[in-house]
Amino acid sequence: MRPYTLLCPDCGQRMEDHYTLSCPAGCNALIRTVYLKRTLDLRNEPGIFRFADWLPVEGTIPSPAGPVTYRSEGLARDLGMKNLWIGFSGYWPERNAEIATCSFKELEALPTVVRMKETGRGTLVIASAGNTGRAFCQTAAVTGIPVVVVVPSAAAERLWTTRETEKVCLVTVDGDYSDAIAAANDLCTHAGLVPEGGAKNVARRDGMGTVMLDAAVTIGRIPDHYVQAVGSGTGGIAAWEAAMRLIGDGRFGGALPRLHLAQNAPFVPMVRAWRAGRREILPETDMRDARSAIATVYADVLTNRNPPYGVGGGVFDALTATDGAMYAVENRDARDAEKRFVEAEAIDLDPAAAVAVAALIQAVETGAIDPHATVLLNITGGGYERAAEDHDQIVVRPAFHVAAGTGAGEIAADVLSWVKRHA
Repeated sequence: MRPYTLLCPDCGQRMEDHYTLSCPAGCNALIRTVYLKRTLDLRNEPGIFRFADWLPVEGTIPSPAGPVTYRSEGLARDLGMKNLWIGFSGYWPERNAEIATCSFKELEALPTVVRMKETGRGTLVIASAGNTGRAFCQTAAVTGIPVVVVVPSAAAERLWTTRETEKVCLVTVDGDYSDAIAAANDLCTHAGLVPEGGAKNVARRDGMGTVMLDAAVTIGRIPDHYVQAVGSGTGGIAAWEAAMRLIGDGRFGGALPRLHLAQNAPFVPMVRAWRAGRREILPETDMRDARSAIATVYADVLTNRNPPYGVGGGVFDALTATDGAMYAVENRDARDAEKRFVEAEAIDLDPAAAVAVAALIQAVETGAIDPHATVLLNITGGGYERAAEDHDQIVVRPAFHVAAGTGAGEIAADVLSWVKRHA
């Protein structure tokens, strides 16, 4: 018997895990993990697998990658905050942050690969705007488990590993992140190719949720506020779910943190829907001129055109449950916030993390966050300059290409042939 079951929050059905991504009854809701252990006991494991009791896995990977929480001094002083904590998911060895790919997406990739090995069959196909793909490439290099990664052509340069590997089949696609998702979905109609699932994958969400777990353990309580930049919003959902488990533990407080989630203007569909009080995103209203908007943002990893916003247990429900707020951050404000953070904390940021810092500044200046409150700022990526000093960064070369508007059908046979050679 596995140390967890899966639950549909809509119909209440419990199920065993067979790399299950959705409710068998067809509910439009994100299934959740229910762990047999109600209390959080840390394991003597490196990195993220300290929290393996609350990850949907039985085995582990000996990786040092994991979230790190520290109390801010520089940025807190700059913003006049008394109790600002930073959850740093990147590379900063001086603070014991050892995510070599510099993004919290490695927190998703590690448990996802283990979960697939334990409960599923086939080769994972991952659609990415860059950071997620790099994390899965690195995990393939570490574990020797092959993956197929699909990214927009413009994002291919972001895919590198710290060690040589032949276990990554990189597919580039003309277009943006949503075009990469469509191509990956095409590939997954073929037997043997399995979608990693995105927000539907409990391993990805619970992996991201370790940022909240690490913060609660470090601070000694659930924070009052949680700030993060989002593309799909899955990180916000994960923080909410992790906080509910911490409340169930009983040692970390009984109140959910208020979620403050940010998108990079002008592409802000969830911001518009939330401020209008709508569960549904209306493309003609919330994503006008989507391609041109996506092309102009500072943090293009935050540009998912199909986020799990209105689905049961999705972003709308997370914001509702936590009395949350959403923020639209302009490029200039993200860049200014990045500069302030680097000067205050002495580490470089991923553009998405800069958007989060800008949202925190907005929240403090408008009074949405009291400067005396306990706040967790999720820095979802950083330390690229330090990582380049300490690690080789071996570029992953594309194996196949999908032209604009053609779909992935014409390369499916080639990808399947690659899988047969490398699986």
